[in-house]
Amino acid sequence: MINILQSIGAFIIALGVLITFHEFGHYCVARRFDVKILRFSIGFGRSIYKKQFGKDNTEFVIAALPLGGYVKMLDEREGDVNEEELPRSFNNKPLLQRFAIVLAGPVFNFIFAIFAYCMIFIVGVNGLKPIIGEIEPASISENAGLMAGQEILSINDIKTLTWLTVIEKLVNHTVNRDIINLIVADSNGLQQTIEIDLSKISIDEMAEGKLLKALGLGVIELKLDAIIGEVLPGGAAEKSGLLQYDEIISVNGVTTTSWGTWVEVIRSSPNATLSVEVLRGDTVINIEIIPDSFKSNDEIVGRIGAAVFKPDDLFDSYFIVESYSLPDAFIKATKKTWEMSVLTLRVLGRMLIGEASVKNLSGPISIAQYAGQSAGIGLLAFLSFMAIVSVSLGVLNLLPVPLLDGGHLMYYLIESVIGKPVSEAAQILGQQIGIVLLIGLMSVAFYNDIVRLLG
Repeated sequence: MINILQSIGAFIIALGVLITFHEFGHYCVARRFDVKILRFSIGFGRSIYKKQFGKDNTEFVIAALPLGGYVKMLDEREGDVNEEELPRSFNNKPLLQRFAIVLAGPVFNFIFAIFAYCMIFIVGVNGLKPIIGEIEPASISENAGLMAGQEILSINDIKTLTWLTVIEKLVNHTVNRDIINLIVADSNGLQQTIEIDLSKISIDEMAEGKLLKALGLGVIELKLDAIIGEVLPGGAAEKSGLLQYDEIISVNGVTTTSWGTWVEVIRSSPNATLSVEVLRGDTVINIEIIPDSFKSNDEIVGRIGAAVFKPDDLFDSYFIVESYSLPDAFIKATKKTWEMSVLTLRVLGRMLIGEASVKNLSGPISIAQYAGQSAGIGLLAFLSFMAIVSVSLGVLNLLPVPLLDGGHLMYYLIESVIGKPVSEAAQILGQQIGIVLLIGLMSVAFYNDIVRLLG
């Protein structure tokens, strides 16, 4: 229940901010060209909050359905306009001004994405170093010559400090069906260039989160030795005689390879007597331990009250903080926003020609889940999620579909060629086509959401 409420709350906050920013773009440029604004609405449907402001008594409205918004301007096509206010009506403004007002909404979406990414790059993100784990036999990665333990230094001469950057670059090049060059280095620093053909991987595999699996490429696992770092008072570990820095060698005769395997044994053995072989200094001793039982997610599991020992250099061995100065962060954020925009268009293009499935479309339910998950991770993850959605809103609104900003821009381009506005009959027909297209798109997205929920 808490997760559902978190998802709904994060969804409303994210959409509210992004829609407000989009409509604020229209509003700012319209005011710059002295167009009278009648209403600034966040959401559709019944008003749940309304207030008038400014010399024009513009209505600010928050509506019940937070899936969009609009800025209503003075316009002769939508009602009678007093003669003295005709110069301030939208339809009487020059073509370039009308074009700029409509274009401003999507542009503000891109500006928001640049701002969000810039903040992320300045603050810095802790990332796992791109050190390769297991390689699947006879996979694309093995055939190319990649080996476990190598670190991916760059892809097509772009530095890859973290696995996140590696995956982002792989996604872009997979959509383009590129052949890429990886520079990798082994534990001794010996560098090697590896060529990988990504055209063999489908977009659907990538969209399902199976990109690395399709490559046969594993991420290095953070393995901690089974060494006791802290013994908590009153727990089973203290009662059994375990001490700090004891190393667990085996349990019931089975060798313990890592702290993870030790934890698995403990969790699966509530109230069971375990025979444990321990290395204490240079001496091997045997002890018996009976894990306490406790309830976790409706399951009874064992615990002993002990924490793992973490070497001082553990963080530096596996993780790196990727951060930049303000100028570099701005440049990187701008490039990333551009790359995400192009990627969105290319994926849409693949869908149109049948090279990618429409099942990759996500509706409001999936977006709400992603919003909740990212918000649960932290502010930077939530900002990253909002940046991605903002780019998507910007790109989708620029598509030449009637009812969207791109549809209006298309009409203005036609007007610039023929020298007069597109006829009202043609615009009405376009709106009807646009409604059908958008309803169809939303239906597919909702269907995908339901399938994901059930599957």
